[in-house]
Amino acid sequence: MRVLEDELFPSTPGKVKIERAGGAMNRQLHRCFASTSTMFLWALFLVAMTASYLSFQSFVDTSHKYFAASWGGLHWERQIRASAAPRRSPSGSGMSVLVTGAAGFVGTHCSLALRKRGDGVVGVDNFNAYYDPSLKKARKSLLASHGVFVVEGDINDGRLLAKLFDVIPFTHVLHLAAQAGVRYAMENPASYVHSNIAGLVTLLEACKDADPQPAIVWASSSSVYGLNDKVPFSERDRTDQPASLYAATKKAGEEITHTYNHIYGLSITGLRFFTVYGPWGRPDMAYFSFTRNILQGKPITVYRGKDHVDLARDFTYIDDIVRGCLGSLDTAGKSTGTGGKKRGPAPYRIFNLGNTSPVTVPTLVSILEKHLRVKAKKNVIEMPGNGDVPFTHANITLAREQLGYKPTTNLDAGLKKFVKWYLSYYGYTRGSSKNSRQ
Repeated sequence: MRVLEDELFPSTPGKVKIERAGGAMNRQLHRCFASTSTMFLWALFLVAMTASYLSFQSFVDTSHKYFAASWGGLHWERQIRASAAPRRSPSGSGMSVLVTGAAGFVGTHCSLALRKRGDGVVGVDNFNAYYDPSLKKARKSLLASHGVFVVEGDINDGRLLAKLFDVIPFTHVLHLAAQAGVRYAMENPASYVHSNIAGLVTLLEACKDADPQPAIVWASSSSVYGLNDKVPFSERDRTDQPASLYAATKKAGEEITHTYNHIYGLSITGLRFFTVYGPWGRPDMAYFSFTRNILQGKPITVYRGKDHVDLARDFTYIDDIVRGCLGSLDTAGKSTGTGGKKRGPAPYRIFNLGNTSPVTVPTLVSILEKHLRVKAKKNVIEMPGNGDVPFTHANITLAREQLGYKPTTNLDAGLKKFVKWYLSYYGYTRGSSKNSRQ
């Protein structure tokens, strides 16, 4: 028992205190180093986890962008090449045309006409929701049934345009993509700058860098005549008084295209369309919305100008516009630039495409009533200051001389064709206000 106590408790008290203090210090140092090592390991672990997360997030973002893209890949390129191949003759001669806004009203009709005569056509459209996208999808299906492939993409996407020109050496570009509508500009002005100015510049940049450079035909608008009161409107008339933002963006487009023609040698033809109508048309147009409301028994709003003067428009049937567009493509001179550098002067042209026979809006309504066999409920009010102009009237002398342009469809005949299409597409039966689509 004594031995045990001596072993546990040495005879010198001071020695016990020193050894105990030394042991405690060693244990504290050990704990300190152990804690530091653990913290260091945890820090390394957290750094590794953070780096892994960032790398994974970057991969996810990149993958999302890649997989979300609606274009690219070998199958896509094969579709592009098949659609772009001309079929006019056994030798394959003909144009290869990139049509922007191909699922739009004019774009669909022009694409079909080009394809039917044997030209290669590839379309681009962003299928925005300015009006019912299902109508645009239906047009896309119609084009697909005729062998025209439409890429879902935006003309502001420079990578997409560069890829298209890399896959196909397009001979021509028919640029019809735009934010349309006069009154909508008061609600969403940015969309007009985005599409009609920024989108145009992006497309022109792709064209001037292409090898070979394509000839460009693009849609301006009769709206550029703005507050001009000299009739009929001639290409030589002043266009510096736009009445709407839409008109201003189209006028800006004319100046921008002239710049690219002057600096880079791009062949440019601008077409000033006058109130285009017909089957597969735009639902925001008056004749279209009038038809819908008349059939549904809803009132229509008919605007009048000052002093109770009826508004008048130079309504132009879609088939006539298509012939003007194809005539412009056929007569377009070649661009002269190479590698983005101008080698010589290139053509710069502007044409009016209209019918030359303005018709008042009340007359338009009367013709619709006749073909629909339904009386319209009309609210006649004075035209608000929303950018609309009281009349349009095209002088087409220049287009007739240089393009062989000659409109052949009057408003009565054109609206008869439109009503037939409308009743069929929306599933109406005569005398019924019900349909299968609306």
